[in-house]
Amino acid sequence: MKTVLIIDDEEKLRSLLARIIRAEGFEVLEAGDCKSGLAKIDNPLIDAVLCDVRLPDGNGVELVPILKSRNPQAEIILLTANGNIADGVQAMKNGAMDYIVKGDDNDKILPLLDKAIEKAQLKKKVKTLEAIVSNKFSFDKVIGTSQPINDAISLAKKVAATDTAVLLTGETGTGKEVFAQAIHYNSPRADKNFVALNCSAFGRDMIESELFGYKQGAFTGAQKDKRGLLEEAHNGTLFLDEIGELPLELQAKLLRVLETHEFIKLGDTKTIKSNFRLIAATNRDLKTESEQHRFRADLYFRLNVFQIQLPPLRDRVKDIPLLLDFFLDYFCKQSNKPNLGYSKDFLKHLESYEWNGNIRELKNVVERAVIISDGELEIASLPSNVQESAPLKSQQLSAFSMASIEKLHIQKVLNYCKGNKAETARLLEIGIATLYRKIEEYGLQSSGQ
Repeated sequence: MKTVLIIDDEEKLRSLLARIIRAEGFEVLEAGDCKSGLAKIDNPLIDAVLCDVRLPDGNGVELVPILKSRNPQAEIILLTANGNIADGVQAMKNGAMDYIVKGDDNDKILPLLDKAIEKAQLKKKVKTLEAIVSNKFSFDKVIGTSQPINDAISLAKKVAATDTAVLLTGETGTGKEVFAQAIHYNSPRADKNFVALNCSAFGRDMIESELFGYKQGAFTGAQKDKRGLLEEAHNGTLFLDEIGELPLELQAKLLRVLETHEFIKLGDTKTIKSNFRLIAATNRDLKTESEQHRFRADLYFRLNVFQIQLPPLRDRVKDIPLLLDFFLDYFCKQSNKPNLGYSKDFLKHLESYEWNGNIRELKNVVERAVIISDGELEIASLPSNVQESAPLKSQQLSAFSMASIEKLHIQKVLNYCKGNKAETARLLEIGIATLYRKIEEYGLQSSGQ
């Protein structure tokens, strides 16, 4: 129902106006002064407000910003008995949609209300869609409760509120784009564009034209002007996936853009400014790449302001049941099948597999299993390479094996550090994610931090 609030101290005029508007099929709320108007403005159903300028306890022009702060979606039309240009200008500055004179402009009220309500309802739809998008890309949608993934989420949440450049590192398939989207949609730029480019998917010339855009006639085939992703990302976020694949000559151009936030389209001479936030991702070791002159060291240091290492799936085995349940539910619905369930052996086999393709590989394996199965998923539902893999966790450790010695040594250091994993990893000279994997693999006792 379209809802209008009328704030006017002239009861007869207010009642007449209310009857006319109700006859058009609108719901009408009434208030006789600022105080009662403010008591009703919080109603989320209100689309438009007709407000008198002169009220017993205040001025309608001054009331506009207060009404807008309480109900941003509502459009406000001011009514006055004696219009003047100064009040009209100030009303518009304060956020009013229009300013009309009683009597002279009565025939404008209903068309203006239609326009105001259409505009207000569009804003409500946009807000609803933004809420859906924000929820879809919230950090709560990152599946997993293991320590390595929780550590990555914690870092991402902290940096999301800033404008700092972020470098997401990790193996292919670990969810770097999911994290990039979550950082954007939980940042102050959430209502602006998130634009992405996979640097490994295009040749040098194509990447350059995609990033910088071009003017008509800049090269053969440039039949009209094109906005580049740098321009599209203005006030939003630019995500460069697999940035390690960016050609060296383009790395120099990108570095200049990051330092100045200015660029020039191909075939143009005019400088364009773009206030974007950069999130980059790579599965390469950019430090090593820069040392071997395959990646610019200055660009690496410019990108590596805030790095988040995403753990491989083998370092977060605890999350495999959660991911399996999610993908199974999704693909069963896609295939119009009831939830098929799975055997204990099926889950055990997934937990023991290496997952070199990480979450992406697990997703593909589950999709295939759902397609070929008519009942509970069994080991036979898995691809042959997964079926034939050696179940790492079921391997018995010999008292003289290196694995047995490693297990014993890690447990001793954990005990020495009283469960402090960060200190344990430092003394062992291994990464924290590797330590978590070893703890889980060997079933070590790790009470403490």
